[in-house]
Amino acid sequence: MSRQAASGAPAALWDPVQYGAFGDERGRPFRELLARAAHAVPDPGRVVDLGCGSGELTALIARRWPRAVVEAIDSSAEMIEAARTHEIPGRLRFAVGDVTTWRPDGTVDLIVSNAVLHWVPEHTEPGPDGLLARWIGALAPGGRLAFQVPGNWDAPSHTLLRQVCESPRWRDRLDGPVAARPVLDPTGYLDLLTRLGCEVDAWETTYTQVLQGEDAVLEWVKGTTLRPVLTALGPSETQEFLSDYGALLREAYPARPYGTVFPFRRVFVIAGRAGP
Repeated sequence: MSRQAASGAPAALWDPVQYGAFGDERGRPFRELLARAAHAVPDPGRVVDLGCGSGELTALIARRWPRAVVEAIDSSAEMIEAARTHEIPGRLRFAVGDVTTWRPDGTVDLIVSNAVLHWVPEHTEPGPDGLLARWIGALAPGGRLAFQVPGNWDAPSHTLLRQVCESPRWRDRLDGPVAARPVLDPTGYLDLLTRLGCEVDAWETTYTQVLQGEDAVLEWVKGTTLRPVLTALGPSETQEFLSDYGALLREAYPARPYGTVFPFRRVFVIAGRAGP
C-alpha cells in the first residue's frame, strides 16, 4: 500500500508498478488479517480502508462482504488513479485523503489499515486524543479496527539501510528518512489499546518468503522502505546509493538455487470497545 499517506511526505513518491512487483507476497498478511477480522465482524455494513494503495486488496474486502459499502482513501493520487479501476458503483469507492485527518460521516463497522501506520510514528501516542483512539471512537457498537504493520526493523534489510544512510557519503544527503522503530510489538499495542477500553487481539507472524529474480530483496524494498530515500536523491546519486546498498543486501540475503530467502515479520491487531 502507498503508506506515505500519513506522514506528510510527497505522495507522488509512490509507484504502483514497483509496489505491485511482489503483489502476492505483500497481499498475504492482508488476506490473513481479513480472515481474522471476519470472526469479529461477520457482516459489516460499512467498511473503511485507510491507506488503500492501488486498490487490489481493498477489492478483496468488497468480495468478502458483498453487502458492505466500502470506502477507501490514500494520499497518493497515482495510487488512487490505479485503484479506481476497481470501483463498484454504490459499493466500493476510492478517494484521495490523509489518514491522519480522516473523520467519518457517521460510524463505521470495520476500519482496516494495512501496512500504513509505520509511516505515522505518532500513532503510538497514548490517550484519548491519539490517532488510534480517534479511530476506535469512529466505530459503531461491536465494530473493530484491524491493522497490520511491518515488524522487521531489526532485520538486515533495515539495519543495513540505516547504516548506509548514516555513512559519511550519505549522511548529509539523507538526514533521517528511515525511522529506527516506528511501531510497537504486539504487547505494546495490546497495552495501548486496552488502556483505551478495548478488547484486543494482537499477534505476530514471520513469513519465510522465497523471492525470485536478480537482486530480489533490493527490488522488494524499492517498492516500500526505499521510497523516501530514492525521492531525496537525483538520478546519478540513486544509482550510486543502490549500488552501495545492493551489495550489502546480496551478502545478507544470498541467492540460492531456488530463490532468495527473505523473512517477513508482521504485527497484527484487531481491537474494539469492550462490551458492557
